[in-house]
Amino acid sequence: MQGQREQRAPSGPEIWVRGPVAAPEQRQPEPEPEPKPEPEPEPNAQLPANTEHFTTDAQQFATNPQRFTASPRRFAWVATHGGAGTTTLATVFGGHDTGRAWPRPEHGEPESILLVARTHATGLEAISYTLDTFRRGDAPPGLDLNAVVLVADAPGRLPRQLAEHVKLISSVIDVYHVPWMPAWRIGDLTVPLPRESADLARLTAGPAN
Repeated sequence: MQGQREQRAPSGPEIWVRGPVAAPEQRQPEPEPEPKPEPEPEPNAQLPANTEHFTTDAQQFATNPQRFTASPRRFAWVATHGGAGTTTLATVFGGHDTGRAWPRPEHGEPESILLVARTHATGLEAISYTLDTFRRGDAPPGLDLNAVVLVADAPGRLPRQLAEHVKLISSVIDVYHVPWMPAWRIGDLTVPLPRESADLARLTAGPAN
């Protein structure tokens, strides 16, 4: 019939032969792997020097106990005159013998000092002069004047004028006394310390001296 048109198969690609092309499947995104926890530091291991790894004081103490261990103070024996006895005192009590020179903390020497003198007039004058050096601010910066150590220059009691000078020195700074030691005179430094030196022994005690 003329009123009906003949339907003709579409031309072109073989779309009807293969069938309609399906839309590509959308792949689900794969889950990101969970970050692995960092291993805990082994005992005594050094923590990395990074601001992202700062820990509490308690953790630092657990990993490095030495960090919080207080060490005994170290002293430098400074002679205020020749023959004061700093070498003997450093040998007996420990510490660093600087002789008549100032200690050098920048070279690892102790900054805490003990001034040493004999109890004769020259020694006491030398102590007074050195104390005045600190009072004027003329001593090297960074030094910590801790005390004075007076070593007996002879057996027996001091003459009155020397005893008064010692009393004057004691009014401005702590003074420790080392009595006359006959054994030290002949080089025997192994004899027990006398009771008069017990306070000095406690002051300087410790493996760091």
